[in-house]
Amino acid sequence: ARPAVMPVAAVLPAGGSGERLGGATPKQFCAVQGRPLVSYTVRAMERISWISDIIVVVSPENVETMKSIIEKYGHKRVMIVKGGITRHRSIFNGLKVFAERESSNHLLQKPEVVIIHDAVRPFVEEDILSKVVMAAKEHGAAGAIRPLVSTVIASAADGCLDHSLERAKYRASEMPQAFLFDIIYKAYQQCTDYDLDYGTECLHLALKYCKTNAKLVEGTADLWKVTYKRDLYAAELIIKDNLSQQVYVITSVKEAVAQVGFFLQESLKSQIKVEAVSMCLSKNDSHLESIFSGQCYNFVCVNDKEYAIQDTEQLVDVLEKSDISLLYPVVLISVHLDVSENISFSIGMEELTRIKKFAREVKKKNILVYGLLIQYK
Repeated sequence: ARPAVMPVAAVLPAGGSGERLGGATPKQFCAVQGRPLVSYTVRAMERISWISDIIVVVSPENVETMKSIIEKYGHKRVMIVKGGITRHRSIFNGLKVFAERESSNHLLQKPEVVIIHDAVRPFVEEDILSKVVMAAKEHGAAGAIRPLVSTVIASAADGCLDHSLERAKYRASEMPQAFLFDIIYKAYQQCTDYDLDYGTECLHLALKYCKTNAKLVEGTADLWKVTYKRDLYAAELIIKDNLSQQVYVITSVKEAVAQVGFFLQESLKSQIKVEAVSMCLSKNDSHLESIFSGQCYNFVCVNDKEYAIQDTEQLVDVLEKSDISLLYPVVLISVHLDVSENISFSIGMEELTRIKKFAREVKKKNILVYGLLIQYK
């Protein structure tokens, strides 16, 4: 379910130094599959239509770096805010752009609910965001939790075990968290310097200063935070795996072509997620654009051999306009059906040369075009 129509914004603290990563580059700017980690998180928020504004809070020395990321990857609805010296001070700065409009050239609408989510948690999905937003609207505050993996113990002054906690009674606090804006902003306004400098838990501030008991929402295993260098490798594997898990089958409305598209969908669906659509490829640009604006990067287009290259060129043109090939390589398999009565495996050299040249050109734009000729009766 998606939240009812109401202003929802997101604040992404991205001001960490990355000391635990052990490198000179802060983890939020480390490249995963050639793309900065923070860009994946921004994209996760950006693809959700009901999030109106995305505030990325970075340290002053990284403002220009973040600007270049937004420009390179075409991010929309994003505003950069300079962070403070601690996490809480950075989040507070992000909230101020809505409440103190004179501090910004952008007149942003104050949201009813604000999401707070770490910039180094790139795998957040719409489902959990929707759940915490709706819970926050009802309870004032909400946050994702996960079961503890390890038992928490306390050590005594001499370094020996003092006591341990019963793991079943406790949960790990994760992100995303969501709040009624007026509650979390009021909490930050009342914070002591000690809270702002040494605190880490936003839900605790809502409880301490506004008496708001947060609703805890069970999260999924993919909410983990990139903290150490090994986490970057794990993130890369997840991204590669996700890219191979879905394919869109696009067919023309002709009976024979649509039938082959149906067979293809049936044969693939046990292995990967398959979406199929039958449409007139020359007349439905708006539908194509809506398909390409999603998270799918693999496409199979089944069409008549007679119009194969024109349809393929049109699909690639819409792909280019969508800009998704800026983020990952896009695979387009163009299946050309020959449904004529004459059985011939020949294809004109001129047409073949044109197809090969076209594939070489679009490869430079990160679109990988493959062709398959099938004779079908």
